[in-house]
Amino acid sequence: MTSWVGRTAAEIATAVREKRVTPREVVAEHLERIARLDGRIGAFRKVRAEAALAEADEVGARTDLDELPLAGVPLAVKDNLAVRDEAHLDGSAATPDTPADADHATVARLRAAGAVVVGLTNVPELCVFGTTDGVHGVTRNPWDTLRSAGGSSGGSAAAVAAGLAPIALGNDGMGSLRIPAANCGLVTIKPGFGVVPAGIGNGDWFGMSENGPLATSVEDARLMLSVLAGQGFENTTPGGTPLKIAVSRRSPLVGTAVSRPYTNAVAQAAGLLAGAGHQVRRAEPPYPMSIGVTALRHWTAGTAVDAADLDPALLTRRTRVHAAIGRRFLSGIRASDSRERLRARLTPFFAEHDVLLTPALARRAPQAAPWHERGWLRNALAGSAYSPLTPAWNLTGWPAMSVPFGTLPSGAPCAVQLVGRPGSEAVLLAVAQTLETLRPWQRTAPVG
Repeated sequence: MTSWVGRTAAEIATAVREKRVTPREVVAEHLERIARLDGRIGAFRKVRAEAALAEADEVGARTDLDELPLAGVPLAVKDNLAVRDEAHLDGSAATPDTPADADHATVARLRAAGAVVVGLTNVPELCVFGTTDGVHGVTRNPWDTLRSAGGSSGGSAAAVAAGLAPIALGNDGMGSLRIPAANCGLVTIKPGFGVVPAGIGNGDWFGMSENGPLATSVEDARLMLSVLAGQGFENTTPGGTPLKIAVSRRSPLVGTAVSRPYTNAVAQAAGLLAGAGHQVRRAEPPYPMSIGVTALRHWTAGTAVDAADLDPALLTRRTRVHAAIGRRFLSGIRASDSRERLRARLTPFFAEHDVLLTPALARRAPQAAPWHERGWLRNALAGSAYSPLTPAWNLTGWPAMSVPFGTLPSGAPCAVQLVGRPGSEAVLLAVAQTLETLRPWQRTAPVG
């Protein structure tokens, strides 16, 4: 009997369209795996077993089945996006348990393409922190269950890495797709501003948050992004010419060092890309000294907006403190041109280079633990120490990817980050495809 667990979304959709398997069979197999393994991983806040099987039957009965790019593909959805008839709790006891009247625009697009939502995945409260834990449990990295899957799309990443779903929907306001993808050995892309419908929380953290895919292959990331964006992203580089790729191995935050496994991964990836004919050279982006403060102000202020209508007594202490800090910055953020100045500072760099290659993280994730019971400062320091390389590209609103590359001493995945100028999603995907072809990675963790 053929197993569909561990297969890519593209493989599953092709088989469903060719009537070699039904959507119900695919979804049932993944639901069985969730029931068997998720108690150890903690990826899901809500599993939609009965509803998913019914929806799989609806997909199987569609007259346009042979035209659906995600026909019968199980999909995990981050629990801060609306799924019709389900509550999205955003990792908190303070959010109302009210079923949504309609799907979020991104969920609707994926369902229209044939995907079946098998469940809602865990997030840290209000999607604030770099570890996924809270009142709904602790989410662990399937590759190393002693470590956090990362945040805030940690449940979505853990679900895909454990083979509980072949693809997942998440979002990224300070690295919340790229951080858990890097921890869990997945491909993700944070699209540039306006490419994919946002509508995350109350204002998308001032326009910094973007929805995007989590997948085990570049092909699946490209496929899912195409559905989300309503446009194709062909696997080509402009004119077939070599790209100018800048390589930087340092952190934008002064005093935050990048550990050797991540700098080594960048060096090795750079060597492969040079061997593939691209023009690769060391070049440091002109990050301003103030970038850490700018990120902190926007990060906390975004949470202050999201928490404004919630009962503070029901929020965890770290979230209350985070929102209180952010309230002090709200008026300044709304009147600030700091993001425009950052874009102006970095634009000449990307006029000279097509792609920037950096480490995805500075070090491995913190231990899987109830970080929500610990103080705000301890959480903030832990997050900034291991993920200082992602927030800059939320501030600019430019596309950025995390791509698996190599392994850590523990055997868990390592990763690199690819960044491009506005509109370069297809270019980043093409570079990621080159790395995947030259250095294939194991698609799912050896659990179960």
